[in-house]
Amino acid sequence: MKTYLTILIFGLAFLAIADSSLAQQNNALLNRYRESPQRVNDLIHTKLNVQFDFKKRYLYGKEWITLKPHFYTTDSLRLDAKGMDIHIIAIQSNGKLHPLKFTYDSLSLNIRLDKPYSGSEKYTIYIDYTAKPNERKGLRNNEKGLYFINPDGTEKNKPTQIWTEGEPESSSGWFPTIDKPNQKTTSEISMTVPAKYVTLSNGRLAGQNKHPDGTRTDTWKMELPNAPYLFMMGVGDFKIYKDQWRGKEVNYYLEPKYAPYAKDLFGDVPEAMSFFSEITGVDYPWNKYAAIVVRDYVSGAMENTTANVFGSQSTRRELLDQYYSTGIEHELFHQWFGDYVTCESWSNLTLNESFADLGEILWLEHKYGKDAADEHFYSGLRGYLGNPENFKIPLVNFHYEAIHNVFNGVTYQKGGRILNMLRNYLGKEAFYKGLNIYLTANAFKSAEAQQLRLAMEEASGLDLNWFFEQWYYQAGHPVLDISYRWDEHSKTENVYISQTQDGQLFKLPIAIDVYHSGTVERHKVWINSRNDTLSFKTPAKPELVNVDADKVLVASKTDHKSLDEYVFQYAHAPLYLDRYEAIDFASKNQDDKSAQKVIVDALTDRFSGLRLKALQVLNMNKEDIRNISPDLRNAALPAVAKLAGNDENNQVRAYALRTLAAVKDPKYTSVFIKAFTSQSYQVEASALYGLNEIDPAAALKYAAGFEADNAGDLTQVVARVYATNGGDEKWPYVYHRYVNGTLQEQIHLTDKFSAMIGNLKKTEYVQQGIAELQYMGIKYKKDGAAPYIIKYLNAVKEARGKLNDAAAVKNITTAIEQINEAK
Repeated sequence: MKTYLTILIFGLAFLAIADSSLAQQNNALLNRYRESPQRVNDLIHTKLNVQFDFKKRYLYGKEWITLKPHFYTTDSLRLDAKGMDIHIIAIQSNGKLHPLKFTYDSLSLNIRLDKPYSGSEKYTIYIDYTAKPNERKGLRNNEKGLYFINPDGTEKNKPTQIWTEGEPESSSGWFPTIDKPNQKTTSEISMTVPAKYVTLSNGRLAGQNKHPDGTRTDTWKMELPNAPYLFMMGVGDFKIYKDQWRGKEVNYYLEPKYAPYAKDLFGDVPEAMSFFSEITGVDYPWNKYAAIVVRDYVSGAMENTTANVFGSQSTRRELLDQYYSTGIEHELFHQWFGDYVTCESWSNLTLNESFADLGEILWLEHKYGKDAADEHFYSGLRGYLGNPENFKIPLVNFHYEAIHNVFNGVTYQKGGRILNMLRNYLGKEAFYKGLNIYLTANAFKSAEAQQLRLAMEEASGLDLNWFFEQWYYQAGHPVLDISYRWDEHSKTENVYISQTQDGQLFKLPIAIDVYHSGTVERHKVWINSRNDTLSFKTPAKPELVNVDADKVLVASKTDHKSLDEYVFQYAHAPLYLDRYEAIDFASKNQDDKSAQKVIVDALTDRFSGLRLKALQVLNMNKEDIRNISPDLRNAALPAVAKLAGNDENNQVRAYALRTLAAVKDPKYTSVFIKAFTSQSYQVEASALYGLNEIDPAAALKYAAGFEADNAGDLTQVVARVYATNGGDEKWPYVYHRYVNGTLQEQIHLTDKFSAMIGNLKKTEYVQQGIAELQYMGIKYKKDGAAPYIIKYLNAVKEARGKLNDAAAVKNITTAIEQINEAK
């Protein structure tokens, strides 16, 4: 808010001398200020009775909305209702319906009530309507609200489903409501569906009634209030895995194929519910938790109250290849931050998403340890810093252009790390107490960032205006330049810290660890000037001065440490980022023996993420270990071979196998063959790839054993081995994999696919391949694919010409002409 006021006041004070462009900028800023949604009427209860027309993609709805004026007497009601046919609007009185006058512009319903209502009077509106989400034009993919997936059953290998997505204001695409985050309502949703389907919605399943026509009506009741954007419906053929947490239902809804893996996917949920209940001091506040996985989801996941939606599911073997996954815990933490207490406006979305992002860090720290949490912290920080557009946006943003713009790297990554920084500053005990105060004071309500500040101040007794002012209401971050000078005469280490960013200066409480004479001393200091000098007396020159020793700052840092200091840092400083920084610096100095030692030592680091980082360093020169220093390569290869043979982390093991593959040394044959016993698709894929590099005939033999069960990278490598070394007997497999693969998979395989076509014997197989390449060239011509496909077709043409295949040459010529002529 301060940015807006400062600019506005500046513009007014100097209006007489400012040029017109500055005045126009100020006016644009003023006009774009996002007010909090006004509350003329408050939702109290929403009752829905819906049926679905699968063929038309319609929802037929009957709705009873109970409301009351927020404070002032009113005789009108405005509801959000997007793209509907409105048949009847009436007020319910004494058991009867009395029609009301209204106007409708396809987005908003303006209703004239039957009389003025005061703030103490409730009233119930009845609406008969039809929602037509697929007939609305000009929408972003995630704005329809209601989605029919394969409703005609015509798409092979895809189930028929219906599901909803309400955030930010799309629930009004399937029922009229006041679609704002500062509204809360209880609900009752009755869905009539074909009896073969399962349903899910908010709250508890209160009843099921079968009908003679083969349908069934399920009624779901949500008896605690939540925001309209958190309403949800799910319909489809799902299997339900039943779990529990302290006597409450915990259920997982998956397609039948994936039902056996429900516990693998969601098994951590009860433990996470206990963990989040403990740290917040608020037990999971709802009567049940459910997770459902749907097809063609338009977002990664959604935190609908009591019913989280996810867009991906995996088998047990596929899960073996995943690194630490935090999406489930992200959505679960929303049940407290976003659902139990909701942001008052989208400008304050940080109160939802930044907390969910923090929840990921907290969960990883609890479940997998601090290294895993710090790796995730740093990954998100790099994500924020990697987009300069983020630097212009304050965390609490009153001037966004469109609602979807607030769902960004500031609200998520930066905001989560700001909260983590606050946790570090206050200490965990005070921070968690502040969370409890915030949640209990605002339970089932909406809140602004200032209410979070007040809760943290009440918990800690500290003034936090400075923290919230610079981190919540101002954009950007500190850009720090850190340098050192040792004064031998005075036995003083001087540390110079400059803030080089444009704009505001930041006030930064940080920890600095000084390592000397086998000891480490911690100094807690404040940085609050453009240039700060810190001096530390030590008996001898320190081996290391570690600025931001807790590694929590949301900042960009240029730290002028020497290689020797980074070598010491890797060996002695305790945190993930201490070691990561040292490995990263060593990667830029690979010809130095000390740097080589850091890289080799990192191959046996206690944390898998840093072992993976070290492997990536070995492959950073033209993506091939053969291009690095011979001394480093010779020192590293024994450790790489050991990782390839038995590392507990499948990503590390797979990457190590790929690293060995580049060496093309037959002595590693046994390492590759041993890896075929792994259950990991990635490990098997990398092993098959490596074996193919040194013994193609053996790779062809082993590839056949993977035909019945493969996925992801393994699918690609099997097809690659067949395309490279197989004959006509392997064509049906390669062709099937190519035409049924994703676009990305097809792109990676096209080179080998086209080379195989050039060597085939059967004419019909050759024609199949040419036709598929032609299809790809035409289908993706607008995306720039045509020149590449034509290049491959010309290569096939040359190969077929050498085989005197005149028919193929003629067909390729025609295919190229048709690609060129296509529009």
